[in-house]
Amino acid sequence: MPHFLIKKEEIKTPFIELTDNENLFHILKVLRKKEGEKIKFIDENQVIYSCTIEKTSKNSLRALILKKEKSNRILPYDLVLVQSILANDAQNLAVANATQTGVKEIYPIISDNTSIKIKNPQDKIDKWQKIAQENFKQCERADIPKIQPIQPLLEILSNFKKENILIFAEKYENSTLNTALNDIDKTSEIAIVIGPEGGFSEDEFENFKKNNYKLITLGNMIYKAPNAITAAISNVISRLEQ
Repeated sequence: MPHFLIKKEEIKTPFIELTDNENLFHILKVLRKKEGEKIKFIDENQVIYSCTIEKTSKNSLRALILKKEKSNRILPYDLVLVQSILANDAQNLAVANATQTGVKEIYPIISDNTSIKIKNPQDKIDKWQKIAQENFKQCERADIPKIQPIQPLLEILSNFKKENILIFAEKYENSTLNTALNDIDKTSEIAIVIGPEGGFSEDEFENFKKNNYKLITLGNMIYKAPNAITAAISNVISRLEQ
């Protein structure tokens, strides 16, 4: 069941008094929820409210709070995705996959082999943020990932601790994933870096090697970029939680 982000002023115990137009449209027009049906909300403090809809109108909804509890659908460390911008549908899928697998932030980047030209960057950021918000609802995440501004690859990498940068590359592997995670600092952001469909350039690989960044492969199979994102994030999470 999807949940909906509410403001603290909408919590009027023992009721939720919903007035947000976007949420109302989704609940009443898209999901066609009726009085007497169950619904979930989540607030800014990541508290989930399980409710029953008591009353609806064109501009409001009142739901009786049955139970509230702290959400556990959040990673215990800050995992971020640094990924080369893809074509429209592939990029939308990349944002959806990253949201569903728990990343805290997404850094869309321009790398040497990025083939996409962005005319109106903020329009794209807004669109991707909306996709993240929709997936936040569907997978009942405790938080909404932040889509950062589009930036060049090598500038972005300077934002993170070197030991926390995990570059998933199709060649020049210099570390296994298990070894790469041995010195990870879980108190700082952990960056998963995914290149474009054509891979990183030789100049970028030279920079990676000069800075002694960790280069990791996903094995012998070749993935399309949105699937590589899912595989990389899932593999990192599974090992960090062992």
